[in-house]
Amino acid sequence: QVQLVESGGGLVQPGGSLRLSCAASGFSLDEYAIGWFRQAPGLEREGVSCIRRRGGYTNYADSVKGRFTISRDSAKNTVYLQMNSLKPEDAAVYYCAAGAACSTWHYWGQETQVTVSS
Repeated sequence: QVQLVESGGGLVQPGGSLRLSCAASGFSLDEYAIGWFRQAPGLEREGVSCIRRRGGYTNYADSVKGRFTISRDSAKNTVYLQMNSLKPEDAAVYYCAAGAACSTWHYWGQETQVTVSS
């Protein structure tokens, strides 16, 4: 069964850090581009970051550049999103997705909530 499971969300103070995980079962994440998305209440879903399959190419939304880092651990079949210097505007539900490219998504995980508040 193909499945993506996110974890690592929670409540953090502004300036703090969280690391989100996107673990796959039923397929190898190495064979897919993996993207992170977020959606805050009342706003449209936003692409946050993507890492291409098999390689190290990554991209980021301007709003998170320099603060977020996407990475892949092939041995754990997991992709991470390290989020540093979090701001209240980063608060949202976050999703990961797997696809053939950073613009084509086949599988979606469930959400994980990130709250940034003092």
